[in-house]
Amino acid sequence: MKKKSNKIWWILLGVVVVLLIAFLVAKKQGWIMAEKPTEVELSKVSSVTLVETVSASGKIQPEVEVKISPDVSGEIIALYVKEGDSVKKGQLLLKIQPENYVSVVDRFRAGVNQSRATAEQTKASISRAESQLLRAQMEYNRQKRLLEDRVISQSDFETAETNLKIAKQDVEASKSNYEASKFGISSAEAALKDASENLRKTNIYAPMNGIVSKLAVELGERVVGTSQMAGTELLRIADLNNMEVRVNVNENDIIRVGLGDTVIVDVDAYSGSGKKFKGLVTQVANTANGAGGSLTGATSNSTESVTEFEVRIKILPSSYRELIDLRKGKKYPFKPGMTATVDIVTATKPSVLSVPISAVTTRVEGKEKDKKPEDEDGMGLGAVTEEAEVKKEKPKEIVFINDKGIAKKREVKTGITDTSAGLIEVTSGLKANEEIISGPFLEVSKKLKDGDKVIKKKAEVKK
Repeated sequence: MKKKSNKIWWILLGVVVVLLIAFLVAKKQGWIMAEKPTEVELSKVSSVTLVETVSASGKIQPEVEVKISPDVSGEIIALYVKEGDSVKKGQLLLKIQPENYVSVVDRFRAGVNQSRATAEQTKASISRAESQLLRAQMEYNRQKRLLEDRVISQSDFETAETNLKIAKQDVEASKSNYEASKFGISSAEAALKDASENLRKTNIYAPMNGIVSKLAVELGERVVGTSQMAGTELLRIADLNNMEVRVNVNENDIIRVGLGDTVIVDVDAYSGSGKKFKGLVTQVANTANGAGGSLTGATSNSTESVTEFEVRIKILPSSYRELIDLRKGKKYPFKPGMTATVDIVTATKPSVLSVPISAVTTRVEGKEKDKKPEDEDGMGLGAVTEEAEVKKEKPKEIVFINDKGIAKKREVKTGITDTSAGLIEVTSGLKANEEIISGPFLEVSKKLKDGDKVIKKKAEVKK
């Protein structure tokens, strides 16, 4: 009976061994407990032409737009233009009430005449003083001869001598008064000129050819002159034949933008028709928007908002010539203030290796130092004297290759990015037609590891 029992145990042990071996073989072959492969999107490394662009939004404005404010204050008594009118340089636009300025001119003109009359009187006093000087000189000569002949006393001679000195001083004083009166004339004439200029400025003329793009006042409205404060803006005259887009470009992109770069302009008003326009970068700001020039101001500004630089883009007339229809009055297809989106072409590279942007990610590898417990100074077992330090390496750009269903990590170097096509240039690390993993984004950027099993994601069937 005992022998029979031992035989059963040996049979059971053999069965267990056989099952264990079968389990290990099945697991190794992936028949059971196999790791479920990650579903991914696959793409091929291809050679295409890439166009790098910088996108921004802004407003359309005339290249030249003049804001007109009056130099004098008063009531508008005549308004000869309305918004949208075409004007010529030197054309009379409006009039400001001139009566007060006419009175001032008359007053200063009278002052000029008075100053001239005073000057004439002073000039006449010179002749009178010179005549008195001549008589005093003759009296002095006669008294001197009489003194020599001992006919008169010394006191009589001294009286004649004193009269001669007084006469000379009167001549000098008269000449000085005449010079002063001439300065008075110049001062009065300058005041008259200033008053006349203010009177002339009551008429506002067009400083250039163009269109009245904005009319901010009405007939009868009172305006303030710029000589006193900022002044009232009357109207604006713009040259609508030459329009530009003014956009703000982020500081990270501005270094790639240069004068003469080609631009594709998408104006919201024409987006429905699919019409796009061409432009050229004509101006790139050297100072950030809102920067005051001081270090403190620049620091505070950077913490409060994004640093941006203004870029001006001329819209080429050749790209919108077909929109001009003079018979229907459509001479200017763009109006100041229209919204536009621009794509500034900063680089173009033909026939370069590229992959989808989503296929490239960055990974950082680091080593963590062990924590050292300190028990020598009574702080107790496990007290940490040095925190864990993570020594980070420089982030590396990587792409995952599909190697027969296994994800293989490969370091790459990238170049320009074509955001419109969703592609990025790969300068090293890949070869043409290699199959790479391009999605999903979360898998590529965070979860996927070197050696993971992958399988192509099935396309979703639209219902």
